[in-house]
Amino acid sequence: MEIVAFGVQADERAPLEKAFEGRHQVRSLDVVINRDTAPIAHGYEIVSSSVNGDLGADVLQTLAAGGTKMITQRSTGFNNIDLEAAADLGLTIGRVADYSPYAVAEFAWGLALAVNRRIVLAAHRTRNFDFRLDGLMGRDLRGRTVGVLGTGKIGEAFTRIAHGFGMHLLGWDIAENPNCLALGMTYADKERLFAEADLISLHLPLVTATRHLVDRAALAAMRNEAILINTSRGGLVDTAALVGTLKTGKLAGVGLDVYEEESGIFTFDKSLDVMDDDILARLMTFPNVLVTSHQAYFTRDAVGQIIDATVGNVEDYLAHRTNENMLVTQGQPRAAER
Repeated sequence: MEIVAFGVQADERAPLEKAFEGRHQVRSLDVVINRDTAPIAHGYEIVSSSVNGDLGADVLQTLAAGGTKMITQRSTGFNNIDLEAAADLGLTIGRVADYSPYAVAEFAWGLALAVNRRIVLAAHRTRNFDFRLDGLMGRDLRGRTVGVLGTGKIGEAFTRIAHGFGMHLLGWDIAENPNCLALGMTYADKERLFAEADLISLHLPLVTATRHLVDRAALAAMRNEAILINTSRGGLVDTAALVGTLKTGKLAGVGLDVYEEESGIFTFDKSLDVMDDDILARLMTFPNVLVTSHQAYFTRDAVGQIIDATVGNVEDYLAHRTNENMLVTQGQPRAAER
């Protein structure tokens, strides 16, 4: 079986191809899948996509018409996939339900520390032999309050690190995590969390109920010196409202590894292009904002687990088996996804 994999990063290519060695042949492409690139998959029964691929109804129709029967996405999130259309087309859709939560949690803390202590600005200065400390003052985290929205596996890992810093723990989720409670977390409504937290980190899936959870009202409720971190999904934050808030001088800093319009931008070299996304371009001008390119998951450990799960999805599909990663199996959605 030959598989075509879209959106394969350079560091991902070798381990992905090695994992399938002796089983199937993988054609690795650096382009993401969308309506323009979907025809490349013509004749491939199995397609693997990256998180930034566009798997809307029109793209799925193109794939199905070309003979694709199974799509396995190398990520946990699947808000970019039209599952109803996939079911109607009789496709099988897989994802990676679980991988190292520490990869994302540790990176979120890397962003938080870099923003708080102005590490990137300091590094740029010292590279130019400017050793002034002007504008680099941060704050101790010990004794301050962290607000964690989403306390699943990644949120719990983030909370454990916060506990190690000696912070007060506030959480918000549809269900309380007993492991977070054991660390001393207090669960509160999101309004209280936004109002009291010195540092807010997002670890939620992007669904209808969470889209623009951090909106203009939430930003207005935050402390003037609060820090906002998002390593989850860009659509959790109303970026236009965030830019408006930053223009007023509110918020000590923002660290974003995701952006709601990142598809077609993040993970690509755009250095010679005109940036026509005015919101992203404006966001990048703030000295207290740090943006990275959806790399929080990108460790050897996590990528290895993602690849192993992808191989498992393919093998289970070919053997007519299902597993926890399958969102749609031959047109039949999982009960949890209906």
